[in-house]
Amino acid sequence: MLFDYELIKKVYAGFKNKVDTAKKELGRPLTLTEKILYAHLHESNPLKNFERGNDYVDFAPDRVAMQDATAQMALLQFMQAGKDKVAVPSTVHADHLIQARIGADKDLQDAFNKNNEVYNFLESVSNKYGIGFWKPGAGIIHQVVLENYAFPGGMMIGTDSHTPNAGGLGMIAIGVGGADAVDVMAGMPWELKMPKLIGVKLSGKLSGWTAPKDIILKVAGILTVKGGTGAVVEYFGEGAQSLSCTGKGTIGNMGAEIGATTSTFGYDDSMRRYLKATGREAVVEAADNISDYLTGDPEVYANPEKYFDQVIEINLSELEPHINGPFTPDLATPISKVREEAAKNGWPTKIEVALIGSCTNSSYEDISRAASIAKQATEKKLKTKSKYTITPGSEQVRYTIERDGFIETFEKIGGNVFANACGPCIGQWNREGAEKGEKNTIVHSFNRNFAKRADGNPNTHAFVASPEMVTALAIAGELGFNPITDTLINEDGQKVKLDPPSGWELPPKGFDVEDPGYLAPAKDGSGVEIVVKPDSQRLQLLTPFEPWDGKNIRNVRLLIKAKGKCTTDHISMAGPWLRFRGHLDNISNNCLIGAVNAFNNETNKVKNQLNGQYGEVPATQREYKANGIPTIVVGDHNYGEGSSREHAAMEPRHLGVRAVLVKSFARIHETNLKKQGMLALTFDNEADYDKIHEDDIFNFLNLDRFTPGKPIDIEVLHSDNSKDIIKTNHTYNSQQIEWFKAGSALNLIKKSNTQ
Repeated sequence: MLFDYELIKKVYAGFKNKVDTAKKELGRPLTLTEKILYAHLHESNPLKNFERGNDYVDFAPDRVAMQDATAQMALLQFMQAGKDKVAVPSTVHADHLIQARIGADKDLQDAFNKNNEVYNFLESVSNKYGIGFWKPGAGIIHQVVLENYAFPGGMMIGTDSHTPNAGGLGMIAIGVGGADAVDVMAGMPWELKMPKLIGVKLSGKLSGWTAPKDIILKVAGILTVKGGTGAVVEYFGEGAQSLSCTGKGTIGNMGAEIGATTSTFGYDDSMRRYLKATGREAVVEAADNISDYLTGDPEVYANPEKYFDQVIEINLSELEPHINGPFTPDLATPISKVREEAAKNGWPTKIEVALIGSCTNSSYEDISRAASIAKQATEKKLKTKSKYTITPGSEQVRYTIERDGFIETFEKIGGNVFANACGPCIGQWNREGAEKGEKNTIVHSFNRNFAKRADGNPNTHAFVASPEMVTALAIAGELGFNPITDTLINEDGQKVKLDPPSGWELPPKGFDVEDPGYLAPAKDGSGVEIVVKPDSQRLQLLTPFEPWDGKNIRNVRLLIKAKGKCTTDHISMAGPWLRFRGHLDNISNNCLIGAVNAFNNETNKVKNQLNGQYGEVPATQREYKANGIPTIVVGDHNYGEGSSREHAAMEPRHLGVRAVLVKSFARIHETNLKKQGMLALTFDNEADYDKIHEDDIFNFLNLDRFTPGKPIDIEVLHSDNSKDIIKTNHTYNSQQIEWFKAGSALNLIKKSNTQ
């Protein structure tokens, strides 16, 4: 099925002229990133040489994609926007609410039984507003987008932080919160600070045990989880062209783990092959007509230091397979050093479970290479010493790999196939025994490995590797196993060695599927009724947030001073809480329950300044709200790292938190806070973090003169009657200040649609 062909032709029809005009204005060659961004400037923007990392720019994305967990809140907001239909092609993908427990068929049926109310809501809203709906079991949003919607030179946003997976097909694809999606679906311009540019030059070629996954694992080790913040990573060079399209997608997907706005690659033969294999020959023909415009200019790649803000070079011929973790995706260890590092750090080396698949690594190539290792295990009389699971990325991939015998190959070594859904990657894994909290190790080919993310156990050490390496580790059962050098003892007591993986970039017999799982919306959805029961525990219609009264906020109490890493998983956990993603009040009961309190090093235990007692974070905040007392949250570096979930901003807003003051923000979370009418502030002097005491009172001194570029001063009154004046910075522009004044960006959209 070919989607959006008329849209793609329209984008390409104007692409050359827009790029040529931009090159003339800037007076220099352009990177691919710049070509796509300047070709998607919103008509309200005058063309100029926008300053990277400083200028806010309005863009006009081509499409929007939403997964079911975030789509609930996004669509509840869109219902308030006063529109009859979405302004750009949009889709909803039911992939997050399916819990992995037994196996694909049983788990999928359980999901229908438990989530029927939500699925009906999403399907009916999609039907009413002209949104394509991909049913439960159809696949994971990013894999489905790559197979059906992504196209070279396009620009899309998605309500999931791993939306950059589409960069594997040469897009600028950016993860956002639901409020941003509402802007675009409502026909409004979408705002983004002009990103900085990081160029990654790849030379050489992968071989042996090294996979595309190892490239991004290496890059994560170089840049860390915040090194890509505010930047687009553009890969180029002979090494980039040697990668498969889906391998590029893996790299783009995990760019979220370095905080990058997105990652992308220039249009090349691997993209042509993938587009043709997925039935999009017409897109290839259209893209070939402007192929020189769908990659960076030659002068850029010849002298990258002149055009990128930072350049990294990696020789793929010398790259070693990596295993990243535990507890953070940027702790990169070459496979040859893992045993040594495990001993040094006390990592459990026995692997309990090995998991492959997910949106990051579930392509036909990934599965076929992993299957080649599984096949060797059978032939060489080896058995897996760890539990082993497979999560296909889409029904098309699952159907094709079953047809080609790979599922049978996995089952012969004890593999268990989960549903085509996110599953363990996002905490939707009912892992037997996890509740015991035992120290253990798992390895997977997913993207993130924060504490408690996969199974809810804070003592699970999760390590990230390629699917083929994970499969080898499952057979060995030991974290330090290096298949390049080590041998195994088989059932006959013989020493055997695994050969390097082999596979196919694309299925030799082509892709096949009986039911891809797509439901097209009604041409006229005006008669579709959307029902949300008043007593529903899963869905709740939204009440607009109150506008700012224009005054300084005073007598503010500290809700929590978060210590160290505080991701969106800490602020709004996933796992079992996913069932409340459409009910703001219910899900607010997980607000900041994973954040570590800097004053007692405990989670979900903060001092209630009304009675001096310690209690749970949400309950304490609800008491402040009931008494009309404003509160503030204080945090550390890269606050809000991780998922794009806007619930991490909406929950504190709903409960009455007025401001978040941190050393630094992750990009998406900072934007989400702004969209919901919150104050997102950073310490001018990071050392002032240490001046915040548990029972302080905060008074904003010049918020009543809130203007772009002007710091906000906060008076901090301590219990010993001393005080500090803390200078804080912000990145609000004039439009974003209007969001704050109105109470939220959505309030402004509603106002503009009713005037």
